[in-house]
Amino acid sequence: MAQISKIKMNISNAPSLSVSSEDNTRFASIRARALEIGFDVIGFAPAQLAPETRDRLREFLAARHHGEMDWLAERTEQRSHPQALWPEARSVICVGLSYAPDVDPRAALNRRDRASISVYARNRDYHDVLKGMLKHLAQFVAARFAAEVKVFVDTAPVMEKPLAMRAGLGWQGKHTNLVSRRHGSWLFLGEIYTTLDLPADAPHADRCGSCTRCLTVCPTDAFPAPYRLDATRCIAYLTIEHAGPIPHELRPRIGNRVYGCDDCLAVCPWNRFAQATRHARLAARADLAAPPLAELVALDDAGFRARFAGSPIKRIGRNRFVRNVLIAIGNSGDRTLLPSITPLAGDPDPIVAEAAAWARERLETRHGPDGNG
Repeated sequence: MAQISKIKMNISNAPSLSVSSEDNTRFASIRARALEIGFDVIGFAPAQLAPETRDRLREFLAARHHGEMDWLAERTEQRSHPQALWPEARSVICVGLSYAPDVDPRAALNRRDRASISVYARNRDYHDVLKGMLKHLAQFVAARFAAEVKVFVDTAPVMEKPLAMRAGLGWQGKHTNLVSRRHGSWLFLGEIYTTLDLPADAPHADRCGSCTRCLTVCPTDAFPAPYRLDATRCIAYLTIEHAGPIPHELRPRIGNRVYGCDDCLAVCPWNRFAQATRHARLAARADLAAPPLAELVALDDAGFRARFAGSPIKRIGRNRFVRNVLIAIGNSGDRTLLPSITPLAGDPDPIVAEAAAWARERLETRHGPDGNG
C-alpha cells in the first residue's frame, strides 16, 4: 500500500545469458555483493508465478477487498505473470531489508494523548532507501554479466510477496505479509527482473502452523479467513489509502493509530528471532515514536510538509493525516484536547471539519478508546 516507484536499467543490445546450474558459484558474487551493499537477505526465483497465485488475486479483486486501490486492479495479467510484464525476463532477484524495531511497536497504543505511527514510517521513506541500494546491485549484475535488468520497489505490477516466497526469503503468513525465520514480519522487499537464467533457490515452506495470533489481534476484523485480507477494514488502508471519511462504525476501533497499524505484524511469534534493524535511516526518529496528538492536529500544510519531509507519511497530505489525528483525539477520552479541535470545526476541507465535529462529540460525551462512555 505504498507509493509506486520504479527504476529501469537496460544494457542496449546485450544478449540474454543462459546459465546452467553448474555455474552456481558465479552467482555467489551476486549474493556477496547484495550483503556487502547492506541487504539482509537475498534469493533467486524463476520469473514465473503459480496459477493459484493468479487465482487468489482474481478472488481478492472480485470481492472488492482492494477498496479504492484501483492500481491493484490495473494490469492484472502483468502483475500475476512476470513475463507478461517483461517477456525477456528469465529470473527474479529478490532482496529483503530488515526494519525491525528495537522497542515494542504497540507500546504507544496505551498512551491516549499520543499518536501511534506504524514502525515502517517512523523515519525515512523506505522507497528511497531501498531504491538506491537496489540500483547499485542491479548495476553490478548488468555490468558483470552483460545482462538486462529492471528494478522494482513496491510497484503495482509486481507480486513481491509470492516472488519472495519462491526465492526462499520467507512465506506469506496468515496475515498475508511475508514472514522470515530470521527477521520475523519486518522485511521490506525489492526485486530485480533480469534476462539472466539464474539457479533458483528452494521455495520457503509455510511455518505458521496452528497459530492465529495475527488474525485474532486485528482491531477491525479485517481477516475474513486465514491468508485473506479485506483491505477495506484494515487500519493501514483506512488511514493511508482511503481518501474519504472513515466509516463511523470503524472509528472507535482505530484508537490512536494515525498512520498504519502494526498489530498483526507485532504479535507474530517469529519476531522473537528478529534483531533491531542495523540501518540508521530505518530506525525510529525520537519525535515519531509517540508524538503528542495536540502537536499533530495543529499542523497546517507547511508545518506538515516540514515535519514529515523525507517520510512516507508526507505522501498522504496534511488533510488526510489531520483527519486521522482527529479520530485519535475523539478516541482518547481526554477532554483537555477539546481546545485543539475548535480551530478545525471550520476547516476548508469538509472531511477534516466532519472529523473535528465527530471528535468533539466523542469527547463531550466522554467516550473512551474502547467505544464506551
